[in-house]
Amino acid sequence: MTATRQIEEHPDKERILIGTSSCLLGEEVRFDKGHKHHSYITKTLGQFFTFRPFCPEMAIGLGAPRETLRLVTRDGEIRCIGNKTEGHDVTEKLIATAQEQRPWHAELCGYILKKGSPSCGMERVRIYSAESGMPLESGSGLYAKTLLENFPFLPVEEEGRLGDPVLRENFIKRVFAYRHWRDLAEEGFSMKKLTDFHSQYKYVLLSHDQHRTRALGNRLAQASDEPIESVAQWYFEEWMSLLKLRSTRKNHVNVLQHLQGFLKNDIDKDDKQELSETIDNYRMGLLPLIVPITLLRHHFRRHPKPFVDRAKYLEPHPSELMLLNTI
Repeated sequence: MTATRQIEEHPDKERILIGTSSCLLGEEVRFDKGHKHHSYITKTLGQFFTFRPFCPEMAIGLGAPRETLRLVTRDGEIRCIGNKTEGHDVTEKLIATAQEQRPWHAELCGYILKKGSPSCGMERVRIYSAESGMPLESGSGLYAKTLLENFPFLPVEEEGRLGDPVLRENFIKRVFAYRHWRDLAEEGFSMKKLTDFHSQYKYVLLSHDQHRTRALGNRLAQASDEPIESVAQWYFEEWMSLLKLRSTRKNHVNVLQHLQGFLKNDIDKDDKQELSETIDNYRMGLLPLIVPITLLRHHFRRHPKPFVDRAKYLEPHPSELMLLNTI
């Protein structure tokens, strides 16, 4: 089932627009006229995302099949040349086509790139010596590098890294959060809205870095005299930087215990013990995060707390994606 087919089957869902390397959707644009269809992207993420596919190598007219490319370092510069034809240099063309896509890149809430590609690879792309032909270092593909320079806070990930449950959850959480921020920006910023927004993400941010989260909250609380657009800009940059950090089990435990504290006058001794044991079992790696979160959801449904209900921590992304089941 293609991504397009899935989108047609769920027209009632508001989808999030993300970019992706064309080959990952099954388009035959690879150097050998093949593809790298990724079923998790099209079948699972395709339930919630609309994909904007793009292949920079096809866009600059290389066609398929075509000679393979590689990155080389020459005279202090990184060039993209043909594997067999050194004079086949497409460096400027790849950078130019990345710049030309900037208008629709600005509409995205995320991007999934093809790993290892000299055009699309996000990181760990081999860079060879032009003289010896030996690999010297690694870096980013030229299209990906330009994309990341233009939009440093856009959630971007490689399809290979989506196999890591922590990186997968982190990326998808950032995509949904980024969309939330775009919605807020469209409404227009105010200190009240930014403060409310921060309160919704406070516990999510604490699971990534407690010290920086508290510093961000304090700075926001003291920013009432600053121009609102300036506040929104520095807040967004630090907020996205925090979300990009990997959350840790230790920080999750601290957040879970903090949320547990709001129930101290509402649940009985047995429920308190069960919740404490569940959180401790998660701490020891015996349970996935979804278990204490589900238990907390249960208790907060019975004993609602408005500020907890609005917090994103207990459901940062759709439960159907089951992203908390493996971390």
